[in-house]
Amino acid sequence: MRVLNGTALIAIREKFIRLREKIKAKLTLSPARKAILDEVMKHIKMIKKDKIQEKGDSIDEINEKSAIGQLLYQGDIVLTEKQAQQITEDIENDKGDREKRQAFRDRNYPRTLWSKGVYFHFHRNATPEVRSVFVKGAKLWMKDTCIDFFESNSAPDRIRVFKENGCWSYVGRLGGEQDLSLGEGCQSVGTAAHEIGHAIGFYHTHARHDRDNFITFNAQNVKPDWLDQFTLQTPATNENYGITYDYGSIMHYGANSASQNGRPTMVPHDPKYVETLGSPIISFYELLMINKHYDCTKNCDPATSAQCKMGGFPHPRDCTRCICPSGYGGKLCDQKPAGCGSIYQATNQYQTLHDEIGDKRAGQRPREDMDFCYYWITCSTETGYCNDIILVGGNVGGPMPQPQPNSNCVDNEQCATLVRTKNFCQSRSYTESVKRGLCPKSCVGGNVGGPMPQPQPNSNCVDNEQCATLVRTKNFCQSRSFTESVKRGLCPKSCGFCR
Repeated sequence: MRVLNGTALIAIREKFIRLREKIKAKLTLSPARKAILDEVMKHIKMIKKDKIQEKGDSIDEINEKSAIGQLLYQGDIVLTEKQAQQITEDIENDKGDREKRQAFRDRNYPRTLWSKGVYFHFHRNATPEVRSVFVKGAKLWMKDTCIDFFESNSAPDRIRVFKENGCWSYVGRLGGEQDLSLGEGCQSVGTAAHEIGHAIGFYHTHARHDRDNFITFNAQNVKPDWLDQFTLQTPATNENYGITYDYGSIMHYGANSASQNGRPTMVPHDPKYVETLGSPIISFYELLMINKHYDCTKNCDPATSAQCKMGGFPHPRDCTRCICPSGYGGKLCDQKPAGCGSIYQATNQYQTLHDEIGDKRAGQRPREDMDFCYYWITCSTETGYCNDIILVGGNVGGPMPQPQPNSNCVDNEQCATLVRTKNFCQSRSYTESVKRGLCPKSCVGGNVGGPMPQPQPNSNCVDNEQCATLVRTKNFCQSRSFTESVKRGLCPKSCGFCR
């Protein structure tokens, strides 16, 4: 079955290959960013993952093995010629000063929306597994948005779902019939939901224009033929509606995507999130973004709708209840979600939570359905137990503990650049341990979001050689994109960590 125009795909691919050197230059790390990466990597412990499927356990791995990945954009997107032209023109013109964006919104918007619902039908080669995971993936998007899905093989605009080589889709509604493939290895609900995410209008999260404020991309670890797959998305065609970068996005590839040596190609500034990348679950922020993209949020009048807690928003299908961030439930997001899990009381004694995940009966295939368990830890503000828990992992975004005087407090040689150019000490993208490792002197106490404390004289408190650049160009010490440990490791003096 001929489903893709190979000549057109090769022509589009050649456009990017011609720009490979320019792309490589843009993706190569500066000395300051290399210093950040080296420091963050000190705090990352990669978890060995079991091999589940012979064809691969991620979309990029499956598509690489099926030989389709290199013909596609970002590993699993089929671009139209117009979309490819816009992206390559932006790369050639180096249009890097536009707003940060993610959802597909070009000059044809809102015609690229499925405003009357998403119509789909299955090709005769679609197996029962393909049909099942696609329907379940569609229901996941439908249940928390105002987007309806209908099965029809006669609708003027529709998606044809089949089992071809690899997992891939077009972006947004093209008009007429467009294809979506769930080939061998792609028969999981998470993969189907990811490809449906493209079809309803999402590019990849890791292609957002502001990616480098949250992720360090390490070109040295990427397979050479895949380097141009990690270009930042053209800002002329996307919009993120002011919503923050989402490490847990279902539209984000994993940390080791397209790695040539098994080491990470994408490293979060906050190393705690390295295993979060590549999630198979639609995140809260994605639901918020797609609801804004389709104007679903206008269904609910703020004056009469549910007053949601914890950042939730009224459900567009029932404005009396809320769509809640993960970990919160109830009509107003003020309760533990229903289902398995427990509520624990913090005490002055260590407690251990033992849980088992997975299902040995599933064998070498992913389960179609997931179980979600939520565990809450409550504590009294009259004790110190709660603070002890909060401080585990960095307490990024809140008051940092004040360091004790230390005559050996010395910044990493890159710290001066980081503090000057990246607002490093106040950044929320790096954990306390990374800030301490790079800029212990400059980032005293983390000082996230507040005035920098004045460091006390200390002859051994020295910034990294890159710190001056970071402080000057990135407002490094005040930045919320870097954790305290990174600030301490690079700019301990400039960020006020040494005293």
